[in-house]
Parts: sequence; structure tokens; C-alpha cells
Amino acid sequence: MTQQWWKNSVVYQIYPKSFKSSGDSPTGDLKGIINKLDYLQKLGVDVLWLTPVYASPQRDNGYDISDYYSIDPSYGTLADMQELLTQAHSRGLKVIMDIVVNHTSTAHHWFQEALRDPSSQYYNYYIWRDSNNGKPPTNWLSKFGGSSWQFARETGQYYLHLFDVTQADLNWENPLLRSEIYAMMRWWLDMGVDGFRLDVINLISKEQTFLDDTLDTPSSDGRKYYTDGPKIHDYLKEMNREVFRYKDRIITVGEMSSTSIANCIRYTNPAEHELDMIFSFHHLKVDYAEGNKWSIMQYDFLQLKKIISDWQLQMQAGNGWNALFWSNHDQPRALSRFGDDKNYPYQSATMLATALHCMRGTPYIYQGEEIGMTNPQFSSLEDYRDVESINAYNLMTSDWDYSHAEAMAILAQKSRDNARTPMQWDDSQHAGFTSGIPWIRAADNYSQINVANALADKNSIFYYYQRLIQLRKEYQVIADGEIRFYQLEHPQLLVYSRHWRDESVLVVCNFSAKNCALELSSLDLALTQTLNVMLTNDSNNQVTQKVVKLAPFGCVVLRDF
Repeated sequence: MTQQWWKNSVVYQIYPKSFKSSGDSPTGDLKGIINKLDYLQKLGVDVLWLTPVYASPQRDNGYDISDYYSIDPSYGTLADMQELLTQAHSRGLKVIMDIVVNHTSTAHHWFQEALRDPSSQYYNYYIWRDSNNGKPPTNWLSKFGGSSWQFARETGQYYLHLFDVTQADLNWENPLLRSEIYAMMRWWLDMGVDGFRLDVINLISKEQTFLDDTLDTPSSDGRKYYTDGPKIHDYLKEMNREVFRYKDRIITVGEMSSTSIANCIRYTNPAEHELDMIFSFHHLKVDYAEGNKWSIMQYDFLQLKKIISDWQLQMQAGNGWNALFWSNHDQPRALSRFGDDKNYPYQSATMLATALHCMRGTPYIYQGEEIGMTNPQFSSLEDYRDVESINAYNLMTSDWDYSHAEAMAILAQKSRDNARTPMQWDDSQHAGFTSGIPWIRAADNYSQINVANALADKNSIFYYYQRLIQLRKEYQVIADGEIRFYQLEHPQLLVYSRHWRDESVLVVCNFSAKNCALELSSLDLALTQTLNVMLTNDSNNQVTQKVVKLAPFGCVVLRDF
């Protein structure tokens, strides 16, 4: 393995609430994950990322933590967590925890103590401000809608909540708060956790002036005063010293909200001693009409390519590192979003995987992606559970005057619940997720799209993913090679190459439902030997020394060594 072992690795994201119940509970649990470790080992991934399993009122599916040191009873116990770590490690799998240190639940004892006694040390663990002439301190908007300030009758002041009203932002200006956070993270490392995914970590440093924003565009909602804030790099360097150097061979990934490439180079360049890699989301806003998520539009493929190539090339030039992903628990299913899940599900799923996994960065697979899970196409508002989606429906049907049908069509494409339906294990009731009633219903197509069917079919999406994961381990050119892009104005094709020493790989992906051909002479690519096909997703794809012909949503990975 290289010193930066995570360059050769693939991470699998588990959303425990929807992964597997070990009995008849409505939600998944840690024992359910343990029961499926052999499946994950068979897939070939190296690292499991668990979204939050801490004690929580579950207002925001666990991202509202009420006790950092406890497991939520719905998921099990600390003993179950220890057993999961032991069982994963015995299979060569690492486990990283999702940690939320921008905010806590208002049910956390720190916040409750702050309400009870404003003179206590816990009061300054949060961000409090007086009213502004009877109004909130600023006009900043919550990411979930409405003001980001909430008046607390107990204290006579407002507290800041960039997310739900029950998620109070922590005051990172306070060194006592920071030391508490670092001690807690070291405690998890002592338990055996192999690293952290840090939720919205670039929001922890707020400008202390607390000025109004203009509110004239969707992005002028206050975010410029707290995104990649003035002390963010100081805080991450301190966290690196106090936590990340505490244990060898851990992995750290920061979720970055509305960030810049320049900042992400600093976050991940090894010389800066901050994080190993980052998630950015710019490429997942190419279907936001005028920046508005709650809209329906065909995604802009040329814009998608420009964003991906800019991030790849600039992070490469600055020695930064990307976490590569199409999907997570906050995004619609990539197959439904960027592919054709009705006419070309296999080709779309495998092409999207190929496009991602052969790039420079560490690939992430979201649960179910490897079997081709789709958006569930809920027809009733009662099927939705996500607080953001329900708030958006109310906004669309009241303030925006959308009809019920229009709002439902948008939710069917954009809701976070699209990714949160139960993992589809087999064709038994509720997709084999639980023997009881699930917290959210399964997609209707589970009898066709499920793990049992995928494992029984050697030509399934699962086994394609298995081969793709193996390529990164076998070929250093995919893990460490330089990346170059071609044909950025082509309306159908994503084309790039990787280069390492005397090895070259060419990746050609057709993002359309039409046949497409690429003349290799059109590329500024010095080919020295016969091109060999490493991987292809359709027998109708054709490769000669002069041209690559791809079927709808076809892709090929070619090597020149």
C-alpha cells in the first residue's frame, strides 16, 4: 500500500437507518450492519462510513446529536458498536464515523444547561445574540427555510441555527468547547474507529460581525459570513494536531458546503496538515434552475463536465484530494438523476460508476448504488419523512403558489428521501429490510432490483462494481496517475486519460441514450501501443485503433501499456 493508503481505497457509505434491521424494528441497526459485512467484503470495498448513530431526537435523521458518547437505542448499544468494529476489522474493513461538530441538538445537555443557567460555561458553547430592534439579530436564512435565529424565552436572546431550529450552532470561538470536541473524537479513536467524516465542517467559523446579507439571490442568504470562515484553517490545523495525529492510518474527509477550490486545496494538501480529502457539491447543482434546488430541469451536461474537470485539474495542480461521489443520503439516486433508469438501467449505472471510479480521488459508493437502486417515485406526501422535503412542499404550495401535483413532481426528483428508502435485499416483504413495518416504505421495484437477484446474476451491476473496485487496487495509474480531459464541448461524451510513469489509461463515457463515436485522432494523446480493453459495459461498444463506438450509456476503459 502507498503511504496515503486511501488513494487505493473505495469507501462504502451506510445510512444505518435504512440499511438492515436485525429483527422487526422499523429502522436499521448496528447488528443488521454486522450481519451484512460479508456482503460488503465480497463487493471489495475498504472503508465503511456510517452516518450518525449517536443518541439523537432524530429531527434530522441523526445529524442532531444529543449525546456524542452514546449510541441511539434505535441502533443498538456501545457494545454493538464495539462488535461492529471488531467484526469489520477482522474482514479487513475500516470504519469511519460521521461526526457533527457545527451544531448539536437542543436536547444536548450542554444546550439544556445553557437555557437553565446563562452564567454556566455551557452558555458560551453556543452562539447567542440580542434582538435587532425586535427582529432576529440578522436576516440570515436557515438551510431548512426561515430565519436561522430562534428566540429562547429562558435567556431572552436568540441562538443561531443554520439548520433545523433544534440544531443549535456551536461557538468555535470558545477554546473550552473546542477542547471538549477534541477529547470526544479521541475517545472514539480509542474505541477503534478508523477516522471521521466531518459534517458541514467548513461552516464552523463565523465572522463575528454578524451583518445582514442582501437576500437578492438564493446564495445571498448569509452564507458568505460563515462559509470557509476566517478561522476555519486554524481550527482544522488544531483538530489535526489534537485528534488526527493521535492515531496512525486514520482517514478524514470533510463535507464542504458552498466552498471554493482554493480553500479545498488548502484543506487537503498534505503540507497544510488539515484533512485527507473533501466532499464538494457543485457538480450536483447542475439541475438547479437558477440555483433553486426545488425545480425541475434537465441537468446541464456541459456544465457538469466543466465543474468536474475544473475540480479535478485544479485539485491536482494544488496537490489536493477529492472524495468522488454521485450519491449520498442527501441526494437523489444518481441512476435516476443522470442516467435512464427505465430503458438503460444497467448501462447507465455502470457508465456512471466507471466515469467516477477512474478519476483522481477516492471513490464513494452509496448503499444500493451497486445494485442499481432508483428514486422511489412516491405519489403521496404521507410517504415522505424528511423535514427538509416537507418544509419545501409547504413553501412551494404556499409562498410559491405551486399546485400539489407540481410540488410532488419536484419532490419525486429532488427529495433527500429518494436515497433513504430501505436497502433492497431480496423480494420478500419490505425488500427484506425488516420483518416489521419500516420507518419509510421501500421503492415499489424491490422485487426486481435487490441484492439477492444481483448476486445470482454474474452480469449484474454488482459484479461490474466489483471489477471496477479491483482496478483501483491493481493499477497504480488509476490511484496515482495524472488526469487530463478532452472534448469538453462534446454534447454526449466524457473523455479523460490517466498517466503514471509509462502507463496510460483512456476512459470514454457516453452520457446519452444515443449511439456515439469518438475519433481517437481528435485527441491530443500520444498512443504508443495497441489499445487494450480493460473494462466495457456493453457488448455493442466497439474499439479499434482509430475509433471508439459506444452504445447508449456505454463506456470503455482502455489501457496503453
